Amino acid sequence: MALGITSLRKMLGTKHDGSKPIRKVDRGDGLNAFWHPSGKVSFVFRYRFDGKNLEVTLGKFTNNDAGIDLEEARRKTEQCKGWLAAGNNPALMLKLAKEERLKPVTVEDAICYWLDNYAAKNRQNAHKIRPMFKKWLFPKIGDLPLVDCETRHWLTAFDECSKHSPVSSGMLFQISKQALKYCRVRRYAVSEALNDLTIADVGKRGGKRDRVLSMTEVHSLMDWIKNPSSNSYYRALALLLLTFGSRTREVRESHITEWDLSAGTWTVPIEHSKAKRKIVRAIPEQIKPVIAELIANAKRDNTHYLLGQLKKLNTVSTYGHKLSKRLGHTPHWTFHDLRRSLATHLTAAGIAPHVIEIISGHSLKGVMSHYIHDHRLSEQKVALELWQSIIWNCPTDTNIIPFNHAGGRL
Repeated sequence: MALGITSLRKMLGTKHDGSKPIRKVDRGDGLNAFWHPSGKVSFVFRYRFDGKNLEVTLGKFTNNDAGIDLEEARRKTEQCKGWLAAGNNPALMLKLAKEERLKPVTVEDAICYWLDNYAAKNRQNAHKIRPMFKKWLFPKIGDLPLVDCETRHWLTAFDECSKHSPVSSGMLFQISKQALKYCRVRRYAVSEALNDLTIADVGKRGGKRDRVLSMTEVHSLMDWIKNPSSNSYYRALALLLLTFGSRTREVRESHITEWDLSAGTWTVPIEHSKAKRKIVRAIPEQIKPVIAELIANAKRDNTHYLLGQLKKLNTVSTYGHKLSKRLGHTPHWTFHDLRRSLATHLTAAGIAPHVIEIISGHSLKGVMSHYIHDHRLSEQKVALELWQSIIWNCPTDTNIIPFNHAGGRL
């Protein structure tokens, strides 16, 4: 029989002669009321964890605000059952929650804990994430104790962000959920306020880009690259991105020591690689004079950056977007789309998928990951030299304009 408020009140303050508490079961879902010989009543959750029968006290029934009532005990029971289903020990989780109330970890504390201890080391866009939280989340709920921040509070912040950018709101939600899980696993703070929400509840999922430059657009870009009045930094950047289908970061941060013209290889080190592994690409013969000139210019200017300097990602991204508009290409493209363009056109030219994946710096999947363990440099070189002949629109056109011109700006 389920517990009732009348029976609890009768037990409270009434002593009994037993040497042990008398247990009253509520609904058979683990919640019990323990009637102690002294007349005190406590709510206890009994459960099985890691092969052992355990119990944890949820609170005392005092029939006033000093304790908890039956409904709160039932809510805590459901919370404990949820922890169990997730593989967590309710006793430990309740202890963590109590510690948080004594010394509250705020929402901002929890997010910053993830940003500082995880994102800074594992997320390349960590510098972009923090400003998003400072703009949309921290002003609204950042000061709230995490344990007291309910789903409705989070939704208030997400809804405001979603009015301006549903995709940003969806991304903010995903990151917040990951951050809270990280805090829970590390036993720093506990919150399950986002567990039942999905991206659809707060915004939209960012769509995958599928922009591929047509060969007409590629040749239009190449005409811009050949023009000595164009900005020399971006001429070199665009040519290398188009040549290798590499990530913008790999070229932007590239050091002259990565380029071995005698061996004909460009080795992207782990610290410049999104995949956190070394990438080795073959250098096509047609592009070697450009690389040699860039290396010579860098040495002359006493810098180790192949492009002569390190520009910020946002600055480079903005330039690429403006360049596509200047060239009259619609829809507009980004520098990252040059990577997809290489892969698409080389596939159409009959290059094997695993060669394109290696050139792109992707990890091979499925059976290929077990049987292909080298860089396939000879196959890369064939593919990239074919690509050079396509983008220059002439197999013998290697008359590349020097890049030491100061260049203009968009």
